[in-house]
Amino acid sequence: MAEERVMIEMEYLLNTTPGILFNRLSTASGLSEWFANDVGVEGKVYTFKWEGSAQRAEQTLRKENKLVRFNWLDEDLEGAWFEFRINVDELTGDVALHVVDHVEEDEQEDSIELWNRQIEILKHGLGSL
Repeated sequence: MAEERVMIEMEYLLNTTPGILFNRLSTASGLSEWFANDVGVEGKVYTFKWEGSAQRAEQTLRKENKLVRFNWLDEDLEGAWFEFRINVDELTGDVALHVVDHVEEDEQEDSIELWNRQIEILKHGLGSL
């Protein structure tokens, strides 16, 4: 039986534009720069490859320069999804990346740490460190 999943949410300020950031979040080439070692796409199904493993997810929501959601297709991740939301502060123009993920309850801290590391790679690639 699958373990209970909890939703975690994180927000990161990035020195970039919504268009550039959206490209990194929604395309195979953009995601392979920071999220996975390699990313393949067939239609709306993305295959994320890490050292020795691969997972498939379907892009189920997409709003240009605003939002991307992926639903995991693996049986052990049934019902789990992750989402990238781009928020722009109306007053300052600051661009923030809001990440929502579903993780096993006992893996919350590890997952947040992993996201923090991946976002550092993203920031480095964007030149916004």
